[in-house]
Amino acid sequence: MLHTVTEERVRVRYGDTDQMGHAYYANYLLWYEQARGAWCRDRGFTYKGLEEMGFKLPVVEVWSRYKGEIRYDDVAVIKVKLAEVKRSAIKFEYEVFNETTGQDCTTGYTWHVFATGDPIKAVSVPPEARELLMRDPSQFDRLE
Repeated sequence: MLHTVTEERVRVRYGDTDQMGHAYYANYLLWYEQARGAWCRDRGFTYKGLEEMGFKLPVVEVWSRYKGEIRYDDVAVIKVKLAEVKRSAIKFEYEVFNETTGQDCTTGYTWHVFATGDPIKAVSVPPEARELLMRDPSQFDRLE
């Protein structure tokens, strides 16, 4: 189901921080990726399963706005939802919340293109993949 949110919790490791003790900005992209994987598992499939079906989902655009800080040992909650599905592209949106301080910290999005082949080429989202993307997570047990 479009717009249904999945939450993924991440404890910030010391190595995730910069010289000022804040979570390094590029790590947010890794957290986005981790949250997308959780989003898929909430719907009873894996990102790897899409790849086994012959599809790749390269990121073609990413955007983040950093509004607050996350520091070493804080717990970040990444909320992710599938916001838009076009002919051959999908958009995930993210909100990052610092559970430790109660602060909203970051918003962002990623655009992905459905692609296949070698070299990879964009393709329309196939019906079997669209069905996976539109699943209601309440109908599935989260895969581990």
